[in-house]
Amino acid sequence: MRSFRVSVVRSLLFAENREDLSESGPMPRVCVKELKDGDSVNEIFLLADKQLRANRNANLYLLATLRDRTGVISGLMWNVAEDSALEFSAGDYVRVRGKVQVYQGGLQMIVTHIDPAPEASANPEDFHVQSQANAAPQLARLKELLLSLQSLPLRTLAECFLEDDALITGLCAAPAGVKAHHAYMGGLIEHVVGMSEVADRLCTLYPVLNRDLLLLGVLLHDLGKVRELSWDPTLAYTDEGQLLGHINIAVEMLNEKLKAAESRLGQSFNAETVLRLKHMILSHHGTLGFGSPVLPMTPEAITLHYIDNLDARLNEFSRSIADDLNGDSSWTPFSPRLERRLFKGHDRAK
Repeated sequence: MRSFRVSVVRSLLFAENREDLSESGPMPRVCVKELKDGDSVNEIFLLADKQLRANRNANLYLLATLRDRTGVISGLMWNVAEDSALEFSAGDYVRVRGKVQVYQGGLQMIVTHIDPAPEASANPEDFHVQSQANAAPQLARLKELLLSLQSLPLRTLAECFLEDDALITGLCAAPAGVKAHHAYMGGLIEHVVGMSEVADRLCTLYPVLNRDLLLLGVLLHDLGKVRELSWDPTLAYTDEGQLLGHINIAVEMLNEKLKAAESRLGQSFNAETVLRLKHMILSHHGTLGFGSPVLPMTPEAITLHYIDNLDARLNEFSRSIADDLNGDSSWTPFSPRLERRLFKGHDRAK
């Protein structure tokens, strides 16, 4: 009850402060990308994730992932009461007060206060991490490539996917990941189209590749993420995604569309063709240690794996450099995911 009263008082004080500020006009938002070492912060963020942890003395502390449209920063709040952390959940807007500091080469925030923020006090556009490119031209290009398939059965199968309005809406809106590559709304179609362009060009250099199979494999390999992930308002995994994973979901989706395509064609699909398509989905992570139940065993499957890895890593490298908050350094902080620091260049640091 005490924590509730404290939260109410804080909210009232915040409201009074907003009224005082309104007389001189609205204060501009301080974005994550603008934060620097030593900055004092009193701002609204989207709580992307929260974790209660215990230190060596069994005292609880809060690890919060705070996000806006420009980036993400970790917030640490020491000596947290468990009931106070129940006042807000991942996906909520929160008002955070604290101070930014450098830790192990990167920026983090030491939080002194964190409280739920009314949705009316936040502009959703400040928190939607949008794609770097418009989805409409991306979708148009994807349709152009898929409708150029030479095999009538495979082109019919592609049409069954493209004519599923709900699926295509999800493809254009979904991220391709939560924390790694293309982790923003619209990231999935950007990833698929980028890979499709590479696949199309590689097929002219390597005649051994079946272009129709490879392009369909590119479409299918991550299509299950439309159901594996959620993105409103924060990027997260669905229950289906946690329990099944996008690889299994994509095979289910392929089975559904195969039935629809066979109905249109009035004939069954070639059994080997179906096996090759499913094999590309199942093996696209490349190794058993990264979630693929089988290794790539066809020219198209190994090509799909390397294209996927190339597009994902280039996106992760470029965004890590562009989003780095250390503007005065020519290197990014060490990335545990990438297992290295990235060189930004001296010109970028100026």
